[in-house]
Amino acid sequence: MAGDIQSILISEKQIQQRVKELATQISEDYETLNPIIIGVLKGVLFFMSDLISHITIPIEVDFMSVSRYQAEARYKGVVRMVKDLDILVSDRHVIFVEDVIDTGLTCHYLLRLLHDRQPASLKVCAMFNKPQNRLIDIPIDYKGFDLPDRFVVGYGLDYRERYRNLPFIGLLKAEVLQRPA
Repeated sequence: MAGDIQSILISEKQIQQRVKELATQISEDYETLNPIIIGVLKGVLFFMSDLISHITIPIEVDFMSVSRYQAEARYKGVVRMVKDLDILVSDRHVIFVEDVIDTGLTCHYLLRLLHDRQPASLKVCAMFNKPQNRLIDIPIDYKGFDLPDRFVVGYGLDYRERYRNLPFIGLLKAEVLQRPA
């Protein structure tokens, strides 16, 4: 897999340092609030696992999963709920965790869904942000890194379900993107 990477944009060390900083900030901000940390599968798995291992306050964890109906749905926000929450969020403090916020459409849909369930508060934590692709403004309360408008993989980000397990963010070689599926 490493042979498919053109260059490393964000190192494992940089990622782990930023995750610790985010966890420290969340621990301080929610010290007495017992928040629920909600992630969206699959890409968030790596970030969320690292994040919650460094949070020093009591938390609860739950996951949602969505699927796009078709490739072009990325720019229309059309998603299908695959797994909903098991924990009730009404009157609870919720931190919605994403691996990457790109167009903002899926995130906006899920945040609206969570908001309708009337949490006491709802904040967003995203490890990666691609603001140049944003179609809907998403306020990010805890942000790891901005990413360039390039095809990157690693630390949960995939190409055709591969490369998620790389511990860094790397730029995928152009010839990899041109290979048939």
